[in-house]
Amino acid sequence: KISKAKVRLSDLQRAESKPRDSRFFPGNYATVMVSEGGQRVVYPMRYLCRPDGKPANYDAKYPGTYNARRDSLKGYWKDLFGHTHGLMVVETFYENVEGEDGKNKVLQFTPRDGGLMYVACLWSRWAGPEGELLSFAAITDEPPPEVAAAGHDRCIIPIKPEHVDAWLNPDPHDLAASHAILDDRQRPYYEHRLAA
Repeated sequence: KISKAKVRLSDLQRAESKPRDSRFFPGNYATVMVSEGGQRVVYPMRYLCRPDGKPANYDAKYPGTYNARRDSLKGYWKDLFGHTHGLMVVETFYENVEGEDGKNKVLQFTPRDGGLMYVACLWSRWAGPEGELLSFAAITDEPPPEVAAAGHDRCIIPIKPEHVDAWLNPDPHDLAASHAILDDRQRPYYEHRLAA
């Protein structure tokens, strides 16, 4: 713990960027694009979604709410899906998988074409006695074959750039249109390597 704290303290003193600066974990903050009044806006949001109206203890009760499983969009996520959509723009993502030795390993997945991914998200503006919290969850679905072969059973959904405005401005009375955007996703081939 002390060595990790020292690294964090030294990071505060440096001006150059390092790859780890762009990596985030559940409970950390990341930038998410949303639409407000028809304009694209970017906010820092916590990567662990607490839907508005839920008690603050939901963070501990449901620690997996950094991912919104596509098969639960009509259930747990029904108050956000079709209402508050966001996008995270990333170049790569990381997943924990079980190695052949039974130990956890972290793999980094990157599109072979090197392109950006516009990751479909749901977000919430929560308000309570503690103040206001902006938080989000990435929507995940069944993985493409190469991700499944690497040992992971879920995958983020990168939408096509031409669907950005439609995704950010959903019609809550036409959920089929939002599902159609998720179906018509980018389908890059993901190369992977052991993360440093």
